[in-house]
Order: sequence, then structure tokens, then C-alpha cells
Amino acid sequence: MAEYEVFDPVDPNDEFKEYSNDRKHRWRNIIILVIIIAVGAYLLTGVYQVGPSEVALVKTFGAYSSTTGPGIHLHLPYPFQSHVIVDVRTINKIEIGFRTTSSGRTTSYVFVEEEAEMITGDQNIISIEAIVQYRVSDPVDYAFNVIQGDDLVKLTSESVLREMVALLELEKVLTTERDKVAMETARRIQEIMNDYEAGIQIENVYLQDVTPPDPVVPAFDDVNNARQDQQTSINEAQRYANDVIPRAEGEAVKILNDAQAYAYEQISKATGEAERFRIMLEEYRKSEEITKNRLILDSIQKMLENSKIKVISEKGDTLNFINIAEVMGDD
Repeated sequence: MAEYEVFDPVDPNDEFKEYSNDRKHRWRNIIILVIIIAVGAYLLTGVYQVGPSEVALVKTFGAYSSTTGPGIHLHLPYPFQSHVIVDVRTINKIEIGFRTTSSGRTTSYVFVEEEAEMITGDQNIISIEAIVQYRVSDPVDYAFNVIQGDDLVKLTSESVLREMVALLELEKVLTTERDKVAMETARRIQEIMNDYEAGIQIENVYLQDVTPPDPVVPAFDDVNNARQDQQTSINEAQRYANDVIPRAEGEAVKILNDAQAYAYEQISKATGEAERFRIMLEEYRKSEEITKNRLILDSIQKMLENSKIKVISEKGDTLNFINIAEVMGDD
């Protein structure tokens, strides 16, 4: 019996359909994976980290809602919530009249003439290089009321400093009123920051370099030298006074103490004599005759205590020396 192999031809349409289904399945998986990644990335926009010197201000639909401190935190993804990081511990520095170009072992500066030159109250030109230090005291006010903190502080500081200098004469700004200008400038800048509700605290204002115009530099040096000589004389006089006055005060105290000691001694002696007299008076009143005789004998004893009496006997030849103390007896 003959065997026959049955040939079943493959339909090309079926192969195409199977290939098409595989491609659709793969693309569907890729799309799902992309969606998962996109959703995960979107959710991760709510994760944020705050540094040790920073705080984060969380905003809900653009409005401030809470503050978080250092660490890793999570909020709802954008646009539901977002955050702003604010450094609240770092001391920021603003330079007026100069710029630091390099720092390290050797620091380089660039002079900024248009900022440094100012007009004093007596219409002289003076060159001032200043440093203003500030920090963020209220992160909410700073983040929502200020666009550029450095620019705000710089422009305000320069304006206030010019105002302070314009109220004083050149010599005072260079010498006696220099520290006062710095303090008043800091105070006035702080008042303006408070009015702006900027959340900024002015820490210090330093007048790093204050110099007169070039034509008057020699005269200014002469004035400085004269002031230094004057201060030297004052210091020497003060040193002499510090040496002489304590010694004079010490001598005065010694004299006073000696006088007080002498007065105390005399008072004590007088008090003792008065007390002795009072006791004797009381004894005298008790037995006047006996006390009188006793006083007479005491007086005679004191007069003759160290005396020797020469007694000549009736016979006239023999001299006997008699100790009056032995005759009268010692009490």
C-alpha cells in the first residue's frame, strides 16, 4: 500500500498577522514601561533635599503653605506643590567701591571708581571702600518679597552711605566720625529692609578704606601726624598721672591711718585715765581718810622709788644708807 505525505501550505496572511501581533505586543509593553517611568519621574519631582544651613518653603498652588528644615522631604508633585530653598545661616558680603578678583594666599582687588567716590558736606570728594554683611532673617519674606537680595542690599547700602557722607565734613569722615558713619549706615539700611519686609538682617558695615582726594593727601598726612603727636603727649601725661596719683593716694591713706591710730591711742588712754579716776573717786567717797593717806603714800613712793637716803645717826660718825623701798616695803 502506497503512503502519501499530505502537504499543508502555510497561509502568508497568517504569518503576517502573527508578526503584526508580536510587534503590537512589544510596543504595548514599551509604552507601558515608558508610562511607568514617566509617572515615577513625575512623582519624584516631589522629593527634595534641604542642606544644613537651609530651609525649604513649600508652596501649594503657588501660595506658601509650610516650612521644612534640613533633610530629605516629600511633597505633592508639580503643579500641586513646589518648593523654594533659602539659605538662612550664611553671611553674605556686598562690596562697595571695589571688587575682589581673587582670594587665597594673595587677595587681589579692583577699584570701582564710580561707586567709591562720594561728596562730603563741605563739597569735597572722598573715596570710600565698604563691606556690608547680611543674612536672611525671615525666609518667607525674603523668598516672596525680594527678587535679588544682593542687588537690593547693594543699591540700598550705596545710597545710604552717600547720604551719611553728605552730612559730614571731609575731615570728620576721615577721622573722628568714621566709626559713627559705619554704625549709622548699618542702622539706616536695616530700617529700610524692615520697611520693605525683605527678611534681611544687616550684620555689619565696615569702611575698609577711606582716603581723601589726591591734591590734599600731603595736608591730610600732616594733620594725621599732628594728631598722633598730640595723642602721644596725652598718653605720656596719662602714664605720669597713673604713676604719681596712686603714690600720692597711698601717702594720704598712710597719714590718715597714722592719725586715726594716734587718735585711737589717745582716746583709749584718756578713757583709761578717766575710768581709773572714777574708780578712785568711788573708793575715796567710801573711806576718804584711808584713800587720802594711800594716795599720799603712793605719791611719796613714786618720788623716792629710785632714790637713796643718807641717814646720820645721833652719834655723828656712822653713815648708813637705807633703801627706802626696804623700809616702806614693796606692795
